[in-house]
Formats: sequence, C-alpha cells, structure tokens
Amino acid sequence: MAARQATPTVCVLGGTGFVGRSLSSLLVRRGYAVRIPTRNRQRNRRLLVLPGVDLRQANVHDEAELEELLRGCDAAINLVGILNEKGHDGSGFRAAHVDLVEKLIGACQETGVTRLIHMSALKANHNRGPSHYLRTKGQAERLIETLCGDEIHYTIFQPSVIFGSEDSFINRFAGLLRLSPILPLARLDARFAPVHVDDVALAFATALADSDTCGNTYELCGPDIYSLREIIDFVRRELGIRRLVVPMPGVLGRLQATIADYLIPGKPFSLDNLRSMSVANVCSNGGLKQLGITPRPMHQIVRGYLKPEPDRLAILRRSNRRRD
Repeated sequence: MAARQATPTVCVLGGTGFVGRSLSSLLVRRGYAVRIPTRNRQRNRRLLVLPGVDLRQANVHDEAELEELLRGCDAAINLVGILNEKGHDGSGFRAAHVDLVEKLIGACQETGVTRLIHMSALKANHNRGPSHYLRTKGQAERLIETLCGDEIHYTIFQPSVIFGSEDSFINRFAGLLRLSPILPLARLDARFAPVHVDDVALAFATALADSDTCGNTYELCGPDIYSLREIIDFVRRELGIRRLVVPMPGVLGRLQATIADYLIPGKPFSLDNLRSMSVANVCSNGGLKQLGITPRPMHQIVRGYLKPEPDRLAILRRSNRRRD
C-alpha cells in the first residue's frame, strides 16, 4: 500500500489582508495547509472557519519568530505591503517592503524553504520610482533576484490596483462620494487597469503549482484601462448620485495631499500616493494571460457590491402611507 502523501504547507505573510483572505481560501480548496501569522489572532479568528488554516500569533519582523513560522513549510508567500507610512522619510516603507523581504529570504535559507512567491507592485523600480512606495517595492525585487540564488525558486507578481467587495480603492471613493457633494481631486488623468482580487489569488495559486513560473515576474492587470476620473464617474453612476468632481491642478493637488498627509488621521491620501500616480498603472504585457487566466472586467463585478443610494423621498412616502 502506497504511503499517503503529506499535505503541502504554505506560509502566507499578509494572509489576514484583503488579498490574503481570498488566496488562503483558494489554497485550502486546492488541498494546501495554510499557515498565517497575525499580531492579533482574536481579530482575525474568522479565518479559522477555513479547514486547514493554522492562524498563529507572531511578529513577522522578528527573525526568530519568522524562522519558527517557516519551519516545516514547503513554500512562503509574501503579501505584506503598506500604501502609507506613519512618518514621511520612507523608513516605514523600507521596514515593510525591504527589510522584511531580506529577513524572509534568510529565514527560508535557514529552514530549507525552497519556494517563494512575492507580491510587488506595477511600476516598481528600485532607483527611478517616483515614490517611496514604488522604490522600496523595486528594492525588494532586487533583493529577491540577488539573494535567492539557486536555493530558493521565486516568482514575483506586479499587480495594478486590486478591486473587490472589501477593497480600499473603489470603496474609498464610494465613501467619499456619499459624504460630499463636491469632490476635489488631483491626478484625475492617472491611469489604472484594475484587477480583481480573485484573479490575483488565482495567479499566485497557479504559480505555486507550476515550476515553469520560477524566476519570472508577471504584471497583473484587468482587461480595461480607466482614468481616475472615469473610475469616479462610474462609481457615482452606480451609486445613483450627482456629485461635482473638481480637478485639482498641480500646486493645489500637492497642497491637498500635504494636508491629508500631515493633518488627517489615517492618511486617506498622501504626497507619496500622489507621486505614485504620476506613472500610468497599466501593464506592458499580459501576465494573467501567460498564466492561462482570463481577467474579469471591473464594471461587471463592481455593480454587484456597490449599493445605490436610497431614494429618501420614496422611503418617506412609503412611511407616510403605512401611517395612514
């Protein structure tokens, strides 16, 4: 009788996030055991409903804890990333994007993990990126290409903006449009090719099972290119509301970003975000197509989770009829 093959175990750093939840669910369905580190196990306990998920309280920035997390794993997936830092000098981006990757590669080497799949960003560039975000993402790629050597087989993904029912992109603009009758915005001409979260997850799972993807970098984009103005107009129409969107010219746009960067808690927008938007966030090749994946269009899917604003007058009339 043949021995039963052990279930492959994948450690997903950033597995509690937007992409991580989608990917972890897909990996479990495909028969993987998934180990997910978290600083707050209680807050992310809903992941425990997935059979095969091992949710561990850990600090991935601690090298000893990182090695312990990877021990016994067959592969590591890194989804850790931040869009804004607490300060303004790039040190937060370096810690999350560069220092962690260096520690992760070292931990893979120490524990014998030979497969690494990494989430980068479209237009990442280690020295010519216009923002801390894009430069540090590019620096992480260089580290992977330099330090992995022949021991660790890596694949890198560079997605455009990622959308889905729990995203912080479409939903953020929907929230702003609901709140304000006038929406002043910079870089309305910025271009994106939004890619669905499940397509990104499928790309990772496909690469994990296909050794031919090792050593490659894939750009991930949806099938359509939109300007920021087109995206906002689409969201506004789906919400069924009228709003005035005012383009902010260069100086005023930087002022708006500076105010949000320094004075608004949570940094809904920052100077670094503004700099990132100076380059078109669109693909030069079809990474999803190379992997045999047909990307889903944004306009068809977003309609399913954006709820139109209620007709308050109609609600009032129905309420009055009930009272009569």
